[in-house]
Amino acid sequence: MKKSLLMLCMLLTVTLGWSKGVTRPKLVVGIVVDQMRWDYLFYYSEKYSDDGLKRLLSEGFSCENTMITHVPTVTAIGHSSVYTGSVPAFTGIAGNNFLLNGKNVTSVTDTTVHAVGSDITHREGKCSPRNLLANTIGDQLKIATDFKAKVIGVALKDRASILPAGHAADAAYWWDGKAGHFISSSYYMEKLPSWVEAFNKVNHTAPDYDIKTDPAGITITFKMAEEALLKEQMGKDDITDLLAVSISSTDAIGHATGTRGTENWAAYKELDKCIGKFLRYLDQKVGRDNYLLFLTADHGAVHNGNFMNEHHLPGGGWEASATSKTLNDRLSQQFGATGKYVKAIMDCRIYLDHDFIEANGLDLRAVKKSAVDILKEDSQFAYVVDYEEVNNSAVPFFLRERIINGYHRMRSGDLLVVMQGSHQHGKVGKDYKGTSHGTWNPDDSHIPLLFLGWHVKQGSTSTPTRMVDIAATVCAMLHIQMPDCCIGDAIQEVWK
Repeated sequence: MKKSLLMLCMLLTVTLGWSKGVTRPKLVVGIVVDQMRWDYLFYYSEKYSDDGLKRLLSEGFSCENTMITHVPTVTAIGHSSVYTGSVPAFTGIAGNNFLLNGKNVTSVTDTTVHAVGSDITHREGKCSPRNLLANTIGDQLKIATDFKAKVIGVALKDRASILPAGHAADAAYWWDGKAGHFISSSYYMEKLPSWVEAFNKVNHTAPDYDIKTDPAGITITFKMAEEALLKEQMGKDDITDLLAVSISSTDAIGHATGTRGTENWAAYKELDKCIGKFLRYLDQKVGRDNYLLFLTADHGAVHNGNFMNEHHLPGGGWEASATSKTLNDRLSQQFGATGKYVKAIMDCRIYLDHDFIEANGLDLRAVKKSAVDILKEDSQFAYVVDYEEVNNSAVPFFLRERIINGYHRMRSGDLLVVMQGSHQHGKVGKDYKGTSHGTWNPDDSHIPLLFLGWHVKQGSTSTPTRMVDIAATVCAMLHIQMPDCCIGDAIQEVWK
């Protein structure tokens, strides 16, 4: 009798599949707020409404000590790391821009595709996830559901829509500034859906208007996200869908005006209002207990150096062009071959011109060592490392790990400079009031992480967590395999 029952159970298992016993939410929503420092949750808290960011804190679960474990800390790396649970060493996303086969490309450059919904010659449309060498939460959800799940990315920035959505996404939509509306690329489709065309007719700007520097960019992104949910019927059946939303205007406004002031508050006031409206929309259209939502950031931002100095605090900025000239002049003098030794400097990463060095019969290792020695003379830099010699450098262990995590051997260049404390790379000058990011320090690497909705318990933790843990946590909750290059751990305190 027992044997017969066992055989019957095995037969039912094969017939019905294990997945019939797995419960999942109808929808997963990821929100990445570009350049959102962790402390913005509390710096503006008295001004927030009760149903926006405060609702995430009061009803959801907050990981208060979430850190980025790579440098540099920039948009493309952050978005890819959130959704892959990995780091540039494996994802290949070495920065917003990097050299690939000797050419300067963006993280999503793909010259084999063209714009859809705009002039096919626009560079803004020549984009896809092909530079991403890892898969994402959405890709794993596709595999787990036999590709029945819908996965869509929405953002103003191309990289903030494309990289989170992943390789197998149904669509990714981003803003074409020249056209003044949302577009996609032929990687996903040959024609925009009729609902996107209709949305663009009502929601557009004048050509070449930079909506990213306007709080209206936040509003229109959430409107597009709501429209995608409605028109694509996401969260309406038993197959879990994923919507990846990124808010880009907070980054552009921060770069222009800094971490303090009326402009930054205007952005976060609009963000708070839009989040409240968006949560109510999800409650109504999907059901309060039917969606799993997380909110985080791709990186933070350092306080403006002039602002810091005004209050007798250390701070400053580094402009790479002067450093490039110094290196070229000093190396030319030292090695006798006059020319351009530095091919590019991006996000504190220095690319030497290997072709020039080889053509002049010079030893690359000797040139790198001399370049490091020259850069170390500059007091702006706490450390200067040759990427391939990091483990032999007198660099603190935690920082050494972040440098190695952020290094892709074919895309990251040769050297990395580490700024002093609260210094930033980018503009300097007494009239400069903006900000930047890219360094290891908590201003740039301490990010918010909140979960809300399906199976999430209310509470918080100050136990150290990491950006790469986000994908592992979501996948564990969904009972699907984590992305192929994921190095994170599920944060078990999040769910009931």
